[in-house]
Amino acid sequence: MIQGEPALWERRGERVLVSTRVLELRNVRYRHPKRGTEREFLVAHAPDWVNVIARTPEGRIVLVRQFRFGSNALSLEVPGGVMEAGEDPVEAGVRELLEETGYGGGRARLLGSVHPNPAIMDNRCHVVLVDGAVPTGPIDWDDDEEILPTKEVEATPAESSPSRGSQEEGLSLDWRDFVALSIASLETFLLPVVVFILVLLGIVVGLSFFR
Repeated sequence: MIQGEPALWERRGERVLVSTRVLELRNVRYRHPKRGTEREFLVAHAPDWVNVIARTPEGRIVLVRQFRFGSNALSLEVPGGVMEAGEDPVEAGVRELLEETGYGGGRARLLGSVHPNPAIMDNRCHVVLVDGAVPTGPIDWDDDEEILPTKEVEATPAESSPSRGSQEEGLSLDWRDFVALSIASLETFLLPVVVFILVLLGIVVGLSFFR
């Protein structure tokens, strides 16, 4: 049985196996500081991304619908996307919200950040709240994006239920969106609770890869 904290493995070197426009697959060598054993692990190196909870003055949440190539299906999601290198999460969230939906305005702040899959990925996912969001400008999609229509839903547990969305529209909410909508349904946003939930879900997702 391990006493105290687990050992911090020492990173010894790495090499890129595959490089694409969205991520790099790296072979990283680590050394255990006590046993002296060395192992190679696969790590997906990717940019950070941001998810945006955009709440209108009427208390409704702005969602987007688009085709996702990974799931090969339509997906109902909160707005979001990949961050530029060195970009502030709040600024990135405001930018992505405007580009995907044309919504903006209101007060924007960071709710929390999590490593979405620390077992094999080195990036972070940031959750930004934009409160008082309204249509303010034109939509600016990427070349392969088709994000129509923008949808507003009530910030209530009934409307944010993944099963209800699937039954009515044949769409899906992933776990990040469900957490985001559940958070948005609260009258008061408690940042420590939000961060705890995000970290806990990150751990659960990471452990699932070892089952």
